[in-house]
Amino acid sequence: KRLRYAIFSDVHSNREALQAVLKALEEEQVDKYLCAGDIVGYAADPKECIDMVKPFAEAVVAGNHDWASAGMVAIDYFNPFAKEAVLWTTRTLGKQDISFLGSLQLTYRNEDLTMVHGTLDEPEEFNYLVDEHSARLTFGALEGRGCFLGHSHIAGIVVKDGRGAVRYLKEPCVAIEDNSQYIVNVGSVGQPRDGDPRAAYCVYDTAERQICIKRAGYDVERARGKIIEAGLPAILGDRLLSGR
Repeated sequence: KRLRYAIFSDVHSNREALQAVLKALEEEQVDKYLCAGDIVGYAADPKECIDMVKPFAEAVVAGNHDWASAGMVAIDYFNPFAKEAVLWTTRTLGKQDISFLGSLQLTYRNEDLTMVHGTLDEPEEFNYLVDEHSARLTFGALEGRGCFLGHSHIAGIVVKDGRGAVRYLKEPCVAIEDNSQYIVNVGSVGQPRDGDPRAAYCVYDTAERQICIKRAGYDVERARGKIIEAGLPAILGDRLLSGR
């Protein structure tokens, strides 16, 4: 069956950004929604974001903030601001939401794609896929054509061609070639760090054989204001303005 997938990641409790992405996706006539993890963490609307993702998403994989908020991973390695946000999120969420986050699996696979939060070779470590070496490890663990992930908040597409050469692509849209494999970092909905403050998401069309990373503008000031109002570290709101 030919499908159009919407794949998004790293919502990080940013309701305004998530609303903008879901609205943009209404125009895209998407068949299935998938979430590559970290619905919560950093911003002020964890419950609202869980409530928005659950009815839409065919599958959600566990992000490190999701599992940390559910007490499934230690938060020792989180930076002080992230740690504070995790503890705040845990206090804010009800039992049902916590158990939903704790129940998320590390990987998802169907006939068209594989999805993970960090890297496919050690999903439970939540490592970052940031260079050729980490990309090769994930390609090594990938069965099938494409792996979609998030975690670094930096959108981009990596290709391994038929000759085994791995390269990072500059363009946001790629046509899928027969003997190539692809790793797609779909970027972050709620806290982009690639210098573009707009919310990022991805559309994968199996019929058109095309993968596109797209952006949606949203009310950044409002999301920032809510973070500060909630008593969360101001830096978590300020960085939304620059997309860093």
